[in-house]
Amino acid sequence: MSYRDVASRQVLAWACTAVGARMPVAMGPLALVFLVRGRPGGYSLGAILAAAYVIGEIVGAPVLGMRLRAERARTHLAVGLAVGAVGFAGPGVFPDAHPVVLAAFVFVAGAAPAASTGGLRTLLTKLVPERAAAQALSIESMLMSGVWAVSPAAVAGLALGVAPRAPLLLAAFLMTTSVAGLWLLPAGWGTDDAAGKDRAGGALFRLLTGAWPVYVTGAASVTLLGLAELVLPALLEQRGIGVGWSGPLLTGMAVGGGLGAFAYGLRTWPGLLRTRSVVLMAGTSLCVTLAALIPDTAGIAVALTVAGTLQSGAILIRNLSLREALPPSALAAGYSIMYAAAGAGYAATGSLAGALLNVVAPSTAVLAGVGLTLLLTGAGWWGEARHAARSARGADIAVALAAAEPTAPDPERPPIRGGGDPERSL
Repeated sequence: MSYRDVASRQVLAWACTAVGARMPVAMGPLALVFLVRGRPGGYSLGAILAAAYVIGEIVGAPVLGMRLRAERARTHLAVGLAVGAVGFAGPGVFPDAHPVVLAAFVFVAGAAPAASTGGLRTLLTKLVPERAAAQALSIESMLMSGVWAVSPAAVAGLALGVAPRAPLLLAAFLMTTSVAGLWLLPAGWGTDDAAGKDRAGGALFRLLTGAWPVYVTGAASVTLLGLAELVLPALLEQRGIGVGWSGPLLTGMAVGGGLGAFAYGLRTWPGLLRTRSVVLMAGTSLCVTLAALIPDTAGIAVALTVAGTLQSGAILIRNLSLREALPPSALAAGYSIMYAAAGAGYAATGSLAGALLNVVAPSTAVLAGVGLTLLLTGAGWWGEARHAARSARGADIAVALAAAEPTAPDPERPPIRGGGDPERSL
């Protein structure tokens, strides 16, 4: 089991397609702020548009993910990405449109391609041997860390150096190229389990809701990222550090995430997945807490970089846990719901931090966000442990019933009466 197992032309094609699909997502919120910041009340309008975009993602991911059909995955993903490209292009082509029109465009940009994350992740794991699933997911995490590290600089450079609309037009172009890239990948993946055969009967919904502890810890794994992004400028001001350091510090956190994903895929790690997740989330929380308390730039940089390293491992474990919790035909929908849960966790943390910043110091707001993260992590761990215990009890009962069941008589062998010779009993 090594990274050699994922080195192939199809994985390279998948990587190019994934960058085209995900780079616009990473660029979107900041690009919207730059688009309208020149208007009266531009920053407030930018925040509203970014919220509309995130709400679109949260709504679109579960709705479209549950409708994604394995045998026609390419068509579903292509339509969603094409409509998403139109959603990004709209504000770029009509930057002076009424705010309601802009909000409608960005809602579509967030909602339409929201199932692509789950679909592309499922496709990736089908392109590699089963034993290399962890390495494939590590490759995805490293790639996305690079995307999130590059996107802020790309948006700022284009918006300030070319035109405010340029980042959104680039996002539309990249998403369009991802549609073409889908035709270099398989059209879908197989469905050979019960969930794939009984979608209409509600089996899929029951399976997906049964995996709720994984979604909760998935949301917890990104809340700290949202906390760092949204509160870091205010925290730096509190420490007397220039807010211009926000970009490099967040880039360091993203680079740490890529390194952590690479390290996780190098070997098989001991312990249950849920135990590993709790350990890594506790470590990430500790690092973010230190970043809130350390007074100098270098210390904050180290704390955030280590936090990104540990957090990427926690996110990878959540994806692996979902593979254990759901059958293959339900994975794409499960990944989409995880994506929506992550967006909801990000939004909840941002709302909490924003409200607290009005009444407490930024460092206190960070500590409150860490508390929320630990609460979610604990709830998810409890749910997974309870589900595992219930499954173990069910397995023990099934074994006991099977052992107690009387053996059926052999129809080819006549019954024996009175303990005598079976030949004479005839």
